[in-house]
Amino acid sequence: MTADILAWVLLLAIAAYACGGGVDYGAGFWDLLAGGAARGRRPRWLIDHAMAPVWEVNNVWLVFVLVLMWTGFPDFFQTVFTALWLPLALAAVGMVLRGAGFALRKPTHRLAARRVYGAAFAVASLLTPFFLGTVIGSVASGRVRPGTVASADAWANTTSVVAGLLAVCATAVLGAVFLTADARRFGAHDLVGYFRWRSRAAVAALLVVAAAGLVVTADDASYVHHGLTHGWGLLLVLLSAAAGAATTVLVGGRSPGRARWSAVAAVALAVGAWGVAQRPYLVPTSLTVRQAAGAGATLQWMLIVSLVALVLIGPAVAVLYRLDTRGVLEPLTDEDVAS
Repeated sequence: MTADILAWVLLLAIAAYACGGGVDYGAGFWDLLAGGAARGRRPRWLIDHAMAPVWEVNNVWLVFVLVLMWTGFPDFFQTVFTALWLPLALAAVGMVLRGAGFALRKPTHRLAARRVYGAAFAVASLLTPFFLGTVIGSVASGRVRPGTVASADAWANTTSVVAGLLAVCATAVLGAVFLTADARRFGAHDLVGYFRWRSRAAVAALLVVAAAGLVVTADDASYVHHGLTHGWGLLLVLLSAAAGAATTVLVGGRSPGRARWSAVAAVALAVGAWGVAQRPYLVPTSLTVRQAAGAGATLQWMLIVSLVALVLIGPAVAVLYRLDTRGVLEPLTDEDVAS
């Protein structure tokens, strides 16, 4: 029973990172596509100011995921990190490079150095969620089993690639939707429409890739495919699609900030659908939650720690997000808002 509860906590932590971190990765994605120095100056200005207060906080969820995996489900942790060390290492390098690039490009005065740091931030923002997505696809397809050795086939396969593309599209949706609201909040009215149509294009791309994923998984990840097309999994998929459709409507309204809720719901529900689809397995169809769970005493302490973290850290992070979306954390100067 404790192992099942911790597995749901793990899924919630993954959803939190997908939503919180996804916004930042999505901002970097649109930074990559913003164009040259002159054309992309305004979008990048908005991205810098929107991300600055909270971009480091979202890694809290990733650390929580790793601790839960390592301590609560050691066999699952060993299986994933043994067979998929390469995409995980590439994702880790991407996190370091994007963090360094974002932190260093703003205070750097030399144009050449700014371009290097900016490129590192933008490219890593695309590659990091892609490689993390390939890991999820590998697990969902059942290619990664206890004892599986590292190989290209474990993560360079159709299901993994589609999962990676889904991760990129999801971050693009979140980034564009939040930047649309940030543009209005910061008074950058010329950027509201700019990111509005990009958010709609990203939602369309996400729905297309998701539909392709359902086709691909029919043969390549049959267990998860069945879970996604039946019962609770299907319900969550439909709710996620409905939230995505609602996002395209809300982002075009007078209060685009409301679209942030529907966009987050769409991504969180999609993560939930994946988790429900492969239960009771952590690795379909070879490693169940209870088989992968650690010692009973360890699980009980992990559950206590998780509850303490929820009580102490959860409200603080929620307040931080709330203050950021209201523009309280970093007020802009007249020079900042000048066109």
